[in-house]
Amino acid sequence: MSLSNRIKNQHLLSRAGFGVSIDDIPHLDKNNNKFLKEIIKASQDTIQPLEVQDPFVENTLKSMNPDERGDMSKEMFSEMNKPKGKAIRMQSGKDIQQLSIDWMHEMVYSKAILREKIALFWHGHFACNVNNSMYEEELLSIIRNNALGDFRILLKEVSKSSAMILFLNNQQNSKKHPNENFGREVMELFTLGRGNYTENDVKEIARAFTGWQVKTGAGFFFNEKIHDTGNKTFLGETGNFNGDDAIDIILKQKQTAVFISQRLYRFFVNENIDASAIQWLSDRFYKNDYNISLLMEDIFSSDWFYNESNIGIQIKSPVVYIGGIRRFLPMTLQNEEVQIVLERLLGQWLFNPPNVAGWAGEKAWIDSSSLMLRLKIPSLIKNDETLDLKPKTDDDVQMGQKEYLQIGPKKKKSGGYQILASVDWSKLLKAIGEKDKTAVLQKMKSLLIQTPDNKIDDAVIMGDKTDEDLIQFTRRITIELMSTPEYQLC
Repeated sequence: MSLSNRIKNQHLLSRAGFGVSIDDIPHLDKNNNKFLKEIIKASQDTIQPLEVQDPFVENTLKSMNPDERGDMSKEMFSEMNKPKGKAIRMQSGKDIQQLSIDWMHEMVYSKAILREKIALFWHGHFACNVNNSMYEEELLSIIRNNALGDFRILLKEVSKSSAMILFLNNQQNSKKHPNENFGREVMELFTLGRGNYTENDVKEIARAFTGWQVKTGAGFFFNEKIHDTGNKTFLGETGNFNGDDAIDIILKQKQTAVFISQRLYRFFVNENIDASAIQWLSDRFYKNDYNISLLMEDIFSSDWFYNESNIGIQIKSPVVYIGGIRRFLPMTLQNEEVQIVLERLLGQWLFNPPNVAGWAGEKAWIDSSSLMLRLKIPSLIKNDETLDLKPKTDDDVQMGQKEYLQIGPKKKKSGGYQILASVDWSKLLKAIGEKDKTAVLQKMKSLLIQTPDNKIDDAVIMGDKTDEDLIQFTRRITIELMSTPEYQLC
C-alpha cells in the first residue's frame, strides 16, 4: 500500500523530531523528499549555546587547590558539610535544572528538530552524571554542536570532556595504577559493543588513555608525567599509542559503524533490527567516514523507514512525550520547572541517566504507574489540577541532588505539583482548518494517533454534548485523544 505524503511526513516528524506542531499542519502534504530536505537544512545552522551556569560555580572551582577536583562526587568532597562543597553542589543542581528546562525549550520551539532529537539520542548514548553545571553544560554543547557532524570528532570531544573523564574515572588512570573503566566503556558502550574486544584490549587501551585528565575549572589536559609510553597491542595493532590513536584504531573497525547504525536504527526506526538495513547503513556510514548527517538522511529517505510495520509502534520516551504535547498545543507554560518533576516520575530525567548505559528505552518506559500518569497529564493541562504524586528519592541516581529538588509551585497541604498552562484553543482550531465537529474529530485523530489499527471509538470521543461550541469541542476531544494508550505510540 502506497502511503500519502501526509502520513509519511507525520511519521518523519515523530521520529526525526518530537511530533507535529501546529506550524507543521499546513505543510504536511508537501512532497516527502522535499519535506525531509527542509528538516535536514533547518538543523545545519549554527546552534545557540545554552548557557545557564552561575559564575559562582566556575569562579569557585578555579579558586580551589589542585587536589580539590570539581566533579562534585562524594569521593572528591569527602566532607559534604563543608560550606564550599555544599554551596557548589546546590548551585550546580539549580543550574542543571535550568539547563534541562532550556534544552526542552529548544526541543519544543526550535526549527532544528532533527539536531535536538539526535542530540537527545547522543545524550543517552554518552550517558554521564557528574552534578557539575560547568561540565554538564560543556558536554551538552559538544553533543549539540556535533550531533549531525563527524562521529570521529564527536567521539573524541566527548571522550576529552571534563564530565566524561571524571564520570568514568580516567582522572585516576596512570601508568603506575591503570584504571580500566574509561577504556572499557569507550569500547563497550560508545563504539564496538560488548563481545567485540578482548580483556587484553581493555588493559591495553587503559594504558593508551593514561594521562588524559581534567584541570579543575580549565578542562582537558594531557599529563605526560603519568602517561604510559610503552608499546601497546590493541585490536591487532602494536605501537606507542595514546588516547587519540586508540580511538582512531577503534574507528578503523567496521564493527563500530555496525554498532552505531544498530543503536540509531533502534532509536529512530524500530527496536527489532532488520539485518539487511543495518548492513546497508553501516557500509555507507563507514565509507562516508562516519558522517552522521548522511547516515540520518539514508535512514529517513529509505523506503523501509516508511513501511507500515515501522509506523505507530514506538513507545514515546518521556521527553518526547512531554515535548510532543507542548509542540502540538499553542501553550504557555508558566512553571516550566514542573517538567523536571514529570521527567522524574516518567523515568527520563535529563542529565541524570540511571547508569552508565543510559536509559533502557522502549518497553522500559511504561509500567502500570507511569502509564496511568501519562493518561492523566493532558487533563492536568486542561483543568489546572494538582499532581498529587512526588518523585521517588533515589540518591544513587540523584548523586546527592535531593537537597535542591524542591520545585513548584505546589499546594501546601497535599505537596502535589500543578501544571500551570494556558492553551490558545482557537489558534489550534484555526490551524486545523475544519468547520464542523465530525471533520475536526477526523483531522485531530489523523494528527495525534499514529497507530494504523487503533480501537478508538469515534462515537465515544464525539459524545453527546450538543451545547458545546466548536472551540469547546476541539478542546475536549484533543485532551481525550491525548489521554488514550494509542497516543503513547509514534
